[in-house]
Amino acid sequence: MLNRNKCSNFAARMKQDSNNQKTLELGTRPVGRLLVEYALPAIIAMTASSLYNMVDSIFIGQGVGALAISGLAVTFPFMNLSAAFGAAVGVGASSYISVKLGQKDYAKALRVFGNTVTLNVIIGILFSTISLLLLDPILYFFGASDQTISYAREYMIIILLGNVITHLYFGMNAVLRSASKPRAAMFIIIFTVVLNTLLDPLFIYTFDLGIAGAAYATILAQLLAFLWQLKLFSDKREILHLQRGIYKPSLRIIRNILAIGMSPFFMNACACIIVIFINRNLLTYGGDLAVGAYGIANRVAFIFVMVTMGVNQGMQPIAGYNYGAQKFDRLLRVLKLAMISATCVTTSGFLVAEFCPRLCVSLFTDDVQLTSLSINGLRILMAAMPIVGYQMVITNFFQSIGMAKISIVLSLSRQLLLLLPLLILLPPYFGIDGVWMSMPVSDTLSALLAFVVMSRYMKKFTMLHQQLNVLS
Repeated sequence: MLNRNKCSNFAARMKQDSNNQKTLELGTRPVGRLLVEYALPAIIAMTASSLYNMVDSIFIGQGVGALAISGLAVTFPFMNLSAAFGAAVGVGASSYISVKLGQKDYAKALRVFGNTVTLNVIIGILFSTISLLLLDPILYFFGASDQTISYAREYMIIILLGNVITHLYFGMNAVLRSASKPRAAMFIIIFTVVLNTLLDPLFIYTFDLGIAGAAYATILAQLLAFLWQLKLFSDKREILHLQRGIYKPSLRIIRNILAIGMSPFFMNACACIIVIFINRNLLTYGGDLAVGAYGIANRVAFIFVMVTMGVNQGMQPIAGYNYGAQKFDRLLRVLKLAMISATCVTTSGFLVAEFCPRLCVSLFTDDVQLTSLSINGLRILMAAMPIVGYQMVITNFFQSIGMAKISIVLSLSRQLLLLLPLLILLPPYFGIDGVWMSMPVSDTLSALLAFVVMSRYMKKFTMLHQQLNVLS
């Protein structure tokens, strides 16, 4: 029995040493290979995640109807607002954990993980409760009409009832990437997407649940994925694992998580405000089907945005670790590679939208009027897409290294300071096209601002690297 216990303890130490070594490699292995290793699983996972949302829209559009697509589009602000709270915790915690791992403060990293779980539960319950109590007034405010409110309500009631699971699922996956497990995070999202794709036609068509079936499929897939995450984090040989004593809220830890997470929170919260303005303007200048057209165009654009987010997620632990370890040459290297990669992705999106819009739209609907509105909107919406990737990387870079204020300013500049005024100014002159045009114009202006800010900090990091070389 004694020998068996010694063997077990030895195996546990060996696995923990292996995990520690993998974390340390963030500061030693070639940056390009690390970015591919971390970004590729994240890209696959984020692409799968975008397909996850797309599948719901396709099945709803083809199986329920054009107005159901519009009803689903009305729920986008809800999704953005929920994602805002989830990102504030998940992204904030994962960035914080990456920095602590870079500093080899494993005990603090574990406490941050525990507080992440607690925060997700609290926020998930509060968000669902308030939203359910005020659901109809909120949906009308978001751009619902008497024709689309029933679809939006039916979908959101189920989504909100499962909101805690959604928050925990996304939060756990963010931590998995920080714990040097990008492959596990990827496989979990792929599992969720595949399961949701299988359940959608079963619930929508076979069980004749309509738009509610898509919501049931979403929540059930996320629940099973969350149970898989719990199993992974139950392994006590891992640096980050579930254990007693780490869940008690620490005001200092929560403050630091939210400070870093404020940038993605504001990005998603602003996206919620912006989508409300877009939906209401489209309803005014084009009617319910124009709102549905935005839902379709947004889903197509979302694919390329999510791939870019995968690049950012691959960059995040590498940038966070090397910033914490003061390896500024490696920090700048991963930034440059991420910017190049993201620009290639968003340029591809631009080419698809401009040359194959009908093919994209036909996946969602065969309604003639909705198809025409969607093609026109998609082409305008993605006109500035090549420079969007660059702007997204810079914003997420500052978030990854804990410079939350800069990231927040860059996020707000695109959405509140630029896009919101354009949504107010352009539609009265250009009608429905003015709504679409406001988005690429704001993308262009915000990319220019990001370039100016990043140029300054790249010089600063280069100087710090040179000073460290002199001292060493």
